[in-house]
Amino acid sequence: MARKKSSNDSNAEARRLPMREFSRSLPMSLLRAREAVMRQFRPSLRNHGLTEQQWRILRALSAVEAIEVTELARMAFLLGPSLSRILRDLEGRQLVERRTDEADQRRAVVSISAKGLRLIEAVAPTSEAIYAEITRRFGARRLSELQEMLGVLEQSLADMEGADSDGEGE
Repeated sequence: MARKKSSNDSNAEARRLPMREFSRSLPMSLLRAREAVMRQFRPSLRNHGLTEQQWRILRALSAVEAIEVTELARMAFLLGPSLSRILRDLEGRQLVERRTDEADQRRAVVSISAKGLRLIEAVAPTSEAIYAEITRRFGARRLSELQEMLGVLEQSLADMEGADSDGEGE
């Protein structure tokens, strides 16, 4: 017996677009993977009173002596207004230090404070344990290959027409 077409079938046919399924789009696949990874780290960050964005900033600052604020925004993939708000909070908690650039008084330079470094040292063991579990589940070789492939993807798209830096996409 033939199945009767429902109105949902008609709507689905009418909505077919000349593009890949939403769930198979590269931005969505990357977002799902990011969410799966960050779901592992959020409880630890929360236990230390940190948001994902605050942690990203502290991690970025721990890799440099000092950095100009607009460069930090690029490095941490944050928009300027969001970064300003987060830096204000981190500065209030004495986790970062901000000063005027000696060479250009219009620019601000940020660095991580000793207290910020101590916080990173406190979070590090849990963070590394989470990385170890991710590595155990996914495989060290596959994780290394994935990071290599993501780097290659990023480089191959770096000079593509229409590329912007607002982090928004499909």
